[in-house]
Amino acid sequence: MFLAASASSGQMGPMFWVIYIVIIFAFMYLVVIRPQNKQKKQQNELMASMAVGDTCLTSSGFYGTIIDITEDVVIVEFGSNKNCRIPMQKQAIVQIEKPGQEA
Repeated sequence: MFLAASASSGQMGPMFWVIYIVIIFAFMYLVVIRPQNKQKKQQNELMASMAVGDTCLTSSGFYGTIIDITEDVVIVEFGSNKNCRIPMQKQAIVQIEKPGQEA
């Protein structure tokens, strides 16, 4: 009797682990991979909508106006001082506000 019970539970053991691993991978996809892909898509849309004259917020917390855009470098003017123009990578921009758009 004991041998019959252990044989039937042995059949269920490997199937349990396969289901367990599938559930772990599904959880990882829903919690880690999917939100990361969504955030990357939003960042790409932000980079595509960038235009000269937009007000931007940098990752360091500075607000400035975009003066020039190249492939992966943006020149940003900070404050009303025309001499304070700093080139930076596009990825350093985290938020864009179009002229005439309310905050």
